[in-house]
Amino acid sequence: MKLTQIRNATLKVEYAGKKFLIDPMLSKKGAFPGFPGTINSHIANPTVDLPLPLSEILDVDAVIVTHTHQDHWDDAAKEAIPKDMPIFTQNARDQWDIQMSWFRNTWVLEERNDFGGITLNKTPGQHGRGEILEGLMGDILGNVCGIVFTHPREKTLYIAGDTVWYQGVEQNLKQYKPDVMVLNSGDAKVLPNESIIMGKEDVYEAYKAAPLATIIASHMGAVNHASLSREDLRAFIVDHRMNSRVLVPEDGESYTF
Repeated sequence: MKLTQIRNATLKVEYAGKKFLIDPMLSKKGAFPGFPGTINSHIANPTVDLPLPLSEILDVDAVIVTHTHQDHWDDAAKEAIPKDMPIFTQNARDQWDIQMSWFRNTWVLEERNDFGGITLNKTPGQHGRGEILEGLMGDILGNVCGIVFTHPREKTLYIAGDTVWYQGVEQNLKQYKPDVMVLNSGDAKVLPNESIIMGKEDVYEAYKAAPLATIIASHMGAVNHASLSREDLRAFIVDHRMNSRVLVPEDGESYTF
């Protein structure tokens, strides 16, 4: 297994002989406005450039879109990804959104799916907490999912997606017992000050709940509403003696397991 942190939640996963692109945000730096209703909305997105050439990023066998927010599926991805690329979506609504851009090989993830002998398990997530999940903001945040990869020759990989720490993630860890998990850890916030993905305390809860797993912190340093920096998370990791199992990659950095 090889994982490459591209940018934000965009990952490249090489697993059991197949290559997957996860949540592609492929725009140039500053290509679209900051997200309204979030902190630092005056800052354009993405806040940094891609670390690798598109040709290398797009050298994959399939794409997985955990949800269609613009920082996971943007106009540049719609233009750059071949229209016959297999694309997995969390539900029929997201599939329809993607098909409207003329993609013709789309698949809705079931609870359990097979791709080239690899099992892809769809997992639940919760994109925020409490009152922000109600009303208009709840409609905007919408549904999200994660993915667990399994194969007889590989370690089990869990990509949690845009979720906070909650009972559903804890249950995913108990059910699948991942060896490696990717947590979106930039503590993105909507106004006034509400987290919609994991922050450092969420990472700590996952660390305690999965005492044998290696954690990779993704979704950091690339969008306007990310409030937790890599430097601050690394300091927290040191303070809590988590160094041996929590990795905070720079964009373009890879790990092999």
